[in-house]
Amino acid sequence: MVLLPALRSSADNLAYLTRAGGHYIAGMRMRDGSDLAEAALARQGRYQTVRDNLRVKEVKLEQAPGRRFVICHNPAQEERDRHHREDALKRIEAELERIKAQRERDAKRLASAKARERAEAAYVRAECALVEHPTLKRWLRTTKTGRLAIDRAKVKTEERLDGKYLLTTSDPHLSAEEVATGYKALLEAERGFRDLKTVLELRPVFHRLEHRIRAHVLLCWLVLLLIRVAERSTGRTWNRISAELGRIHEVTLTGDAGQVIQTTPLSPEQASVFRDSGIKPPPRITTAAPA
Repeated sequence: MVLLPALRSSADNLAYLTRAGGHYIAGMRMRDGSDLAEAALARQGRYQTVRDNLRVKEVKLEQAPGRRFVICHNPAQEERDRHHREDALKRIEAELERIKAQRERDAKRLASAKARERAEAAYVRAECALVEHPTLKRWLRTTKTGRLAIDRAKVKTEERLDGKYLLTTSDPHLSAEEVATGYKALLEAERGFRDLKTVLELRPVFHRLEHRIRAHVLLCWLVLLLIRVAERSTGRTWNRISAELGRIHEVTLTGDAGQVIQTTPLSPEQASVFRDSGIKPPPRITTAAPA
């Protein structure tokens, strides 16, 4: 079984994988106007709830024999997508209204042609900034008058895709749930590579001898394994675990009676991390040296 991200799941790649009788699970891009993606999303059907954050629905298309399509839906992601889009549209509406109001005020206030020309150039620069914005430009269109407006058709199309992603597979035996969870394994593998390169800084390797490089890679792999074990046992992300445990400090108190080295009291969140991981928390007092 081969797992492919959406960027590599072209028809040629999928056909190549099945030449020797193998199977694949591949992600499909839903926003590139693909006929298969449009047909799969248009099919009616009932979602099956797999877990709190995942619902799946299988559809079959006559124009793609031998392939199965699974639509996955994450309700929490749908809410996030909707909020991000609404925030972007509010920013665009506010900026377009500001440009329009300023243009109308200057049309009445400015008398000379040169002043109106300079003002118009400023409006055009503001509109160009919107068009070139990396996240806002996707919601804009140019009207027949040359002005910018929100692309309501694009907004309506995106609403249908909130929280959804489309998978396809050639395996006739996997259930829709197994297809979805199997593809999530690819996401976990990709996250592991990202963590190795960023959180654990696997590269660059500052060693020249082969046995030292091998030891460095092995240690990074073991640390990644421990991170995943901690995440699964506690139900928290590593960033959250690291942030909580990083607030624990060892404090040295010195006075006339002597010296005491102790750790800061554990918060309920920190205590639960140790408890869920099955690790004994640090002692409250590590060293006591009377004078």
